[in-house]
Amino acid sequence: MTTYTLKDITRPSGGFAMLAVDQREAMRLMFAAAGAPQPVADRVLTDFKVNAARTLSPFASAILVDQQFCYRQVVEQQAIAPSCGMIVAADAFIPGNGIPVDSVIIDKTVDPQTVKRDGAKALKLLVLWRSDEDADQRLAMVREFNQLCHANGLVSIIEPVVRPPRRGDKFDREQAIIDAAKELGDSGADLYKVEMPLCGKGDTQTLLAASQRLNDHIAMPWVILSSGVDEKLFPRAVRVAMSAGASGFLAGRAVWSSVVGLPDTELMLRDVAAPKLQRLGDIVDEMMAAR
Repeated sequence: MTTYTLKDITRPSGGFAMLAVDQREAMRLMFAAAGAPQPVADRVLTDFKVNAARTLSPFASAILVDQQFCYRQVVEQQAIAPSCGMIVAADAFIPGNGIPVDSVIIDKTVDPQTVKRDGAKALKLLVLWRSDEDADQRLAMVREFNQLCHANGLVSIIEPVVRPPRRGDKFDREQAIIDAAKELGDSGADLYKVEMPLCGKGDTQTLLAASQRLNDHIAMPWVILSSGVDEKLFPRAVRVAMSAGASGFLAGRAVWSSVVGLPDTELMLRDVAAPKLQRLGDIVDEMMAAR
């Protein structure tokens, strides 16, 4: 059996410059906000994701796709560049309480052997972290996911994302990110995908200190995501996080959100999004070289 490792989704420098296009209902909301005709059809999302894969994957060390809207299409159309590893989202999103992702379970319809045959190197699991929900249940789900990946020779990527507690209104996002890392940062996965402390805002020293605090609790390589970070601040966020110990990024919005809903998608992805991704990749290589 072929066993894939982190090397299969890194750049030659050893850093990660990975693109996410696995947003689901959140992406539909982005199209609606950009003025797309409503209701926004599934096809609109699929076309955007396939175009993004085709145009941007040559500049990414890996690309994260979702089964719901684009996995089958990118495989059939061979939209992913040979140099770019495929990561498949193995999380099923359950809506509720007026939000598209209220809880998450492992998506049992994602078959590890099938996706591996189709070229996948890794699976990704979103883990919603709330202080008043059962830690043992979260850990059990992560362990089951790791087992699923490793038994099939696939890399395991977990993505803890913090949410306010179900009950009560006290929510300290920064402390929650640290607490989630304390709980899941040594859970046996291969890669930890994490929210950027302070949403990438503030002065560099404060941001560095917050990132170092996070690094202290993650016992595996880690990368940052871009949701919640102003895209103009994301290049600095990558630089600062990597100074603190991160190994790169797995991000979508900071690369392509500004072209959502614009005409000439392919052209816009090529002229606007691709240079952003290339610049971020250069930062990753530069920071890896400085180690």
